[in-house]
Amino acid sequence: MPILIERYRRWLDVPSDLTAYSIGEGNTPLVHWQTWGATRVWLKLEGSNPTGSFKDRGMTVAVSIARHSMARAVICASTGNTAASAAAYAGRAGLPAFVVMPEGQVAPPKMVQAAAHGARLIVVRGNFDQALSGVRTVAANESWIALVNSVNPWRIRGQETAAYEIVDALGTVPMMLVLPVGNAGNISAYFQGFHRYAGRAPEFLGVQAKGSDPLVQNRPLDHVATIASAIRIGRPASADSAKTAVKESHGQFLSVDDTAILAAQKELAHGGIFVEPASAAAYAGLLQRQSLQTLPSGDIVVILTGAGLKDTDTPLQWASIASTLSPADGILSTITTLLEEMAG
Repeated sequence: MPILIERYRRWLDVPSDLTAYSIGEGNTPLVHWQTWGATRVWLKLEGSNPTGSFKDRGMTVAVSIARHSMARAVICASTGNTAASAAAYAGRAGLPAFVVMPEGQVAPPKMVQAAAHGARLIVVRGNFDQALSGVRTVAANESWIALVNSVNPWRIRGQETAAYEIVDALGTVPMMLVLPVGNAGNISAYFQGFHRYAGRAPEFLGVQAKGSDPLVQNRPLDHVATIASAIRIGRPASADSAKTAVKESHGQFLSVDDTAILAAQKELAHGGIFVEPASAAAYAGLLQRQSLQTLPSGDIVVILTGAGLKDTDTPLQWASIASTLSPADGILSTITTLLEEMAG
């Protein structure tokens, strides 16, 4: 199958002579999860992208454009997923990557991943919004370094391709799209993508974590807290376009607490889908919406933005990794004992 930029080049409006730097992003699974009456629930597994998150869709375009524009390096602020993606694609394109992270607010596996791909990590005392403000200033003053956060319009264009894939897979636009919202670039990308590719958009359900829900509260938040570190953002850079997406699609924003996020993560994992907390927030939001009002008939797609191994500490709040010691010739009796314990 052609790489993502080539597959959707006519829709992306990239330069005709652009060299695409790809590591096999896109074409992620759309899995039928459950049927609830007249509603079919699908999960879009964006954690199946090469670096484990949806960021790769936009990053292949943003970094390819940066290389095409003769940038000598890329920079981003990140709570983890953008960092890993920027580092991987910059490495593929032969560019140095500088990643700015808020101190103590990034899951360790994400820091390791970005460093492994060759990024130089810069930790700042402050939150994500302050880190983003800092890198925007650097990029504005230094033309040789390309900013690859979602404020870069090429990032958004690349992320639109997930909407294209959903339409291609279902043969139509779903009735509802559910996704987590942090910096709000992704919800904006899906809205543009559905309109560009199919002429209309589904109803949007944008889910935030309580304690980090500025779009639900309709005001910026300077102090944010949630276990879902990928959406722990108080001043979304794409807030205005996200509000437009929700308003024009007759959708809504809602927030879910950390307890609901953990419960949703556990339910998904026990059904074979292991995602990071921010992704689980989207599913928790759908469950909350179902409890409050009737869901639309037809297809609902939940966007699961990142893989579970992105944050290995959080699942330890509900998953036991304790093992049972057994002699090699006593495995069956041990299983029998375990089954009795589970039944009891």
